[in-house]
Amino acid sequence: MDNVIDLAVGFDQKEAVAYHAFVQSVIEKTSIPVRFMPLNIKSLSGYSELHTDGSNEFIYSRFLVPYLMNFDGWAIYVDGDMICVEDIKKLWDLRDEKYAVQVVQHDYKTKIAKKYWGNKNEDYPRKNWSSVIIWNCAHEKHKILTPNFIQNQPGAFLHRFNWLNDEEIGNIDKKWNWLAMEYEEKDDVNLIHYTIGTPCFEEYSNKSFSSYWEKSFFNLLDGYYKKEILK
Repeated sequence: MDNVIDLAVGFDQKEAVAYHAFVQSVIEKTSIPVRFMPLNIKSLSGYSELHTDGSNEFIYSRFLVPYLMNFDGWAIYVDGDMICVEDIKKLWDLRDEKYAVQVVQHDYKTKIAKKYWGNKNEDYPRKNWSSVIIWNCAHEKHKILTPNFIQNQPGAFLHRFNWLNDEEIGNIDKKWNWLAMEYEEKDDVNLIHYTIGTPCFEEYSNKSFSSYWEKSFFNLLDGYYKKEILK
């Protein structure tokens, strides 16, 4: 439906506050209703996480989105460590039937060797392409993305969209997945991705773009709780 956005968001209980701050940021800016789908691994019946790599619990569940949508319609997926500073409808309006997915096709080398929780921040082909995905859920090639298939595929196959041909992967503007601490800080961005570490972690609380995250976080709280936290 054009008048409702289906938005799947990566969720990890260890950083649940990041999820809720992101949702708050979307609600503040959206001009049409949004259906949020938290990808909480415990609620994904039929899927068992067999992968042993990854820095969060939603690293592979994002590929279940077409399956969860019954291979019908459209959906957006985003990592939970983001803040939306523009109307999400503008991203929704970029849907193009000729593509199976549309992503920001980053081409960069990381500036930072380690990210949150001390995880190694490695360079690899198509890094961060899968952190924002406009899914054409009805595309025929997505029919292979069943829980059993996904839990048995290597990360490189999934995150590089190797079940698709290159011409089936559309490119969207980098401002819809702007990497804090990797890209320069500027005003003309739409979706900030705290890929190195969300400002909810103390060591990243005063890093690039952290003020945007802090604003959405405090907007979650009413006046009383805000005063209590700021004491």
